[in-house]
Amino acid sequence: MSEFVSKNLAVNEKGHLTIGGMDTVELAKEYGTPLYVMDEDLIREHCRSFRRSMEKYYDGAGLVCYASKAFCCKEMCRIAKEEGIGLDVVSAGELYTAAGVDFPMDKVCYHGNNKTDFELCMALKYKVGRIIVDNIFELERLNELAAEAGVKARIMYRIKPGIDAHTHDFVKTGQIDSKFGFALETGEAFEAVKRALSMEHIEFVGVHCHIGSQIFDIAPFAEAAEVMLCFIEKIKKELNYEIRELNLGGGFGIKYTEEDTPVPYENYMEHVSKRVKELCKEKGIKQPFILIEPGRSIVAPAGITLYTVGGIKEIPNIRTYVSIDGGMGDNPRYALYKSAYDFVAANKADRDKDSVVTIAGRCCESGDLLGEGVSVQTLEPGDTLAVLATGAYNYSMSSNYNRVPKPPVLMISDKKVKIAVKRETLEDIIRNDE
Repeated sequence: MSEFVSKNLAVNEKGHLTIGGMDTVELAKEYGTPLYVMDEDLIREHCRSFRRSMEKYYDGAGLVCYASKAFCCKEMCRIAKEEGIGLDVVSAGELYTAAGVDFPMDKVCYHGNNKTDFELCMALKYKVGRIIVDNIFELERLNELAAEAGVKARIMYRIKPGIDAHTHDFVKTGQIDSKFGFALETGEAFEAVKRALSMEHIEFVGVHCHIGSQIFDIAPFAEAAEVMLCFIEKIKKELNYEIRELNLGGGFGIKYTEEDTPVPYENYMEHVSKRVKELCKEKGIKQPFILIEPGRSIVAPAGITLYTVGGIKEIPNIRTYVSIDGGMGDNPRYALYKSAYDFVAANKADRDKDSVVTIAGRCCESGDLLGEGVSVQTLEPGDTLAVLATGAYNYSMSSNYNRVPKPPVLMISDKKVKIAVKRETLEDIIRNDE
């Protein structure tokens, strides 16, 4: 039996998979499946690790903002608040969730490439600390709305630094051909800065970049920081304006399978901070206040999803389909990206993985699969199947396709269980129908 991809997983004396010391088979029996299970203690450990690294390598002159699109609910916002980190939100829904726990709005960054007037007004009303402006249309509309509200909007620009992050095309965001941000190569970004500085109801405080997701190399992060600091130098020299803040985004890779080799988060921080300090000194610019936006790296390793095995269909010389009671409705990442996961028979976790199967979801779609050709212990109907490292982009991307209710989310801490999100009911499915 190989080691698990997350350190909070183990096997108990019954041969069952445990998370945070709790028996996953017993959790499945008590709360039903499908079931999301999150280890709160590991989430908090990751929050503290990032915060300590920021204090260590940037002398505390920075802010860790959790990218809530990875996993957002009121309980997660409470955890971020208690751990003293900020939030990166991308919608009115995420912002409203944060407001629901009285999250400090000065620590919120509001992203999005097409924010509505309603969302911009909401951000102004809540006094969001940083609105990350994506385009000139948004800038001009925000200036008008801020004037109507009698306030100044505190903004950063999202910049495309032109970095290839060597990741999946759907999650690359830093190159020139992207729906996000202002381009440097065309002069678009520089002209946008001039425009912002001329606006009465805009306070331009900094620049932001995000080069992609699930990145294992340190070099692209350091390269992006260098590009952004060169841009900051240009603004200072040509516009006589000192940029106060630099947001370097997120995208730190995590271990989904044994083949993944992520770099320890502190190594990113150490290497990039060293380059930032060197460049600021070399270029004669004041070191900006640094923000980062980890999401997946905080929550993904802390979560698993539990399913119950149903029908098993063997097609001789082709493949064996193992059907589960969930699928693309609660985890669409394989259907979207062919994302690889590690699978474990939770009630047989002490056994060797001796079969290769395709995990089929319950939705009426041929493409509703969670993995093809995956190694797992021999499965039988009624077994509990665990999919590991599902804490990010599973619950947050879930849907009611085929009108299937969404699973609940359990938070476990110190071997105690808290229901963070209730299981949806059939009544919930028709609640808004007329």
